[in-house]
Amino acid sequence: MVLLFLPLQGAILIFMGIVVLTMKASVIEMFLVLLVTGIHSNKDTTKKIKRPKFNVPQINCDVKAGKIINPEFVVKCPAGCQDPKYHVYGTDIYASYSSVCGAAIHSGVLDNSGGKILVRKVAGQSGYKGSYSNGIQSLSLPRWRESFIVSEGKPQKDVTYPSALTYSSSKSPTAKTGEATKAYQKPSVPGTTAQPVTLMQVTGATASEASHTSLPKPSPSAVSTTSSLRSQPMGHRSWELDLWSTSSDASGQNSPRANAGEMDLWKPGSVLLDAGFVPKEELSTQSLEPVSQGDPNCKIDLSFLIDGSSGIGKRRFRIQKQFLADVAQTLDIGPAGPLMGVVQYGDNPAAQFNLRTHMNSRDLKTAIEKITQRGGLSNAGRAISYVTKNFFSKANGNRGGAPNVAVVIVDGWPTDKVEEASRFARESGINIFFITIEGATENEKQYVTEPNFSNKAVCRTNGFYSLNVQSWFSLHKTVQPLVKRVCDTDRLACSKTCLNSADIGFVIDGSSSVGTGNFRTVLQFVANLSKEFEISDTDTRIGAVQYTYEQRLEFGFDDYNTKSDILNAIKRVGYWSGGTSTGAAINYALEQLFKKSKPNKRKLMILITDGRSYDDVRIPAMVAHHKGVITYAIGVAWAAQDELEVIATHPANDHSFFVDEFDHLYKFVPKVIQSICTEFNSQPRN
Repeated sequence: MVLLFLPLQGAILIFMGIVVLTMKASVIEMFLVLLVTGIHSNKDTTKKIKRPKFNVPQINCDVKAGKIINPEFVVKCPAGCQDPKYHVYGTDIYASYSSVCGAAIHSGVLDNSGGKILVRKVAGQSGYKGSYSNGIQSLSLPRWRESFIVSEGKPQKDVTYPSALTYSSSKSPTAKTGEATKAYQKPSVPGTTAQPVTLMQVTGATASEASHTSLPKPSPSAVSTTSSLRSQPMGHRSWELDLWSTSSDASGQNSPRANAGEMDLWKPGSVLLDAGFVPKEELSTQSLEPVSQGDPNCKIDLSFLIDGSSGIGKRRFRIQKQFLADVAQTLDIGPAGPLMGVVQYGDNPAAQFNLRTHMNSRDLKTAIEKITQRGGLSNAGRAISYVTKNFFSKANGNRGGAPNVAVVIVDGWPTDKVEEASRFARESGINIFFITIEGATENEKQYVTEPNFSNKAVCRTNGFYSLNVQSWFSLHKTVQPLVKRVCDTDRLACSKTCLNSADIGFVIDGSSSVGTGNFRTVLQFVANLSKEFEISDTDTRIGAVQYTYEQRLEFGFDDYNTKSDILNAIKRVGYWSGGTSTGAAINYALEQLFKKSKPNKRKLMILITDGRSYDDVRIPAMVAHHKGVITYAIGVAWAAQDELEVIATHPANDHSFFVDEFDHLYKFVPKVIQSICTEFNSQPRN
């Protein structure tokens, strides 16, 4: 029994060992199955959480790169952006004022059917060259604060592009296409929660500029270090950014200083002003202190046209404001002396304040400090047109008797043409001065929109009206020379226009052939012509002679100095009747009228006759021409055409007129005025 039991027990033990080994193998097998299953499960999970497909934001053809804050992005352009109204500035590298899609077509990345492009912001440039490419004419630009380049819209690996763009304006262009605009978020830091930052509306500002406003102000020593000039490569413009507000910045004038670590996150009113809104004119502050009445030796009405374009930057704009303040202080502003207003121009001009807003230098300087840069291009021509049409009006404080002076400050060169606008300004009696700062170098002249623009704009090309400044940082040296020139009223040649700078003597035929009724018609013609001129003792003066065989002085140049008095004097002239001695009448007018004409006045004789003269007119006419009297001959009815041409100043076709009937005389008023002004404006500008 014992012998049989032992083998049986051993067998059982062996069997149990085999079972245990089998179970261990099963466990191991199950573990391996679970492990493999888990790996596959993880792969499936990984597949499930794969990054979602990138949605490319769409923009319109007119969206400018400067409006988009993102430094690098992919966008989709629509079809039809190959249109001249979508302006592009530059070649290969484009100013951020350009249409993004227009630049893409110009560069050849897209055609007019649209598509995706990659846009990358780069630093501002000096001298963007215009060119014609792919159906688009790009324009030149002196300088701009920011640039961009475009390439094919293939996203780079490991680079995350925004699916919604961040714009610098609350009115996002993508709103038109239904695209959402997200709030800019600070990059998240481990252990912190990213907080969205609401973007204020700062039209035309770059992201880098926006970030600078949140930096703490340094100590005074740091300010001086920051504001010092940095050396630049030859031919390179200074593009340093204005990190700190200096004492000349108006926004910090009356606010308490922040602590060393405090942030300047917001300045009252800055958003509206930077967005292009111009503050209402501020009334002059009342003061108990005696206020100067102004320098009577410099009685001018002065307008400064200041460059507010984005290209000059904030620091140069502050230098420009300081220059204005220095001029205001030097001029001694007051109602009995010079008055001054300011127009700022960029894309479009806007009056900051007019002539009557501030009546002393102190108030004017305070107002200048509050001017905020508008941004945009440098459209000086548009600004000159605005000043001519709107600024020098009685409602804005124009005093009539004071010369009108416009000083245009331009950085580099204008982005539009100035010649036509300036010609109209000169003809309107405005003395235009040009201050060109950091003008085009030889290499940059190819980018200038209108070569020799300064000479095409100024009142005279003799150098008196042009000031060229090599650097913004030497602009302050121009204060005294400019003040001396604008106050030299005897040399302000463009104050004299065809309507305010003449002594006009009417020589009227009162012979029997005219008749009483027709004589009254002639007097009405004389009155209608006189109404067109600015009449005063310092402007145009009127005199009249009536003749038959004899001559009579009806009134001289010194007798009346207002328009109403002149018109009443013309009405009182009585018809004389008699013969027709035109030659003797010309001699009489030279002696009794024009001998008393002022040296700085143009002498105009307007002779009206209805028949052939009984005496010779050739020698008297030659004497008149020799003495500088510009003679207009107007013949009616039976007047001799050959005599009219002899009497008239050369060329006779421009200075003689024939009217078939007295009743048609009124039709020739605009023709005579046009001839007078054409003759005046044809004088050389030197």
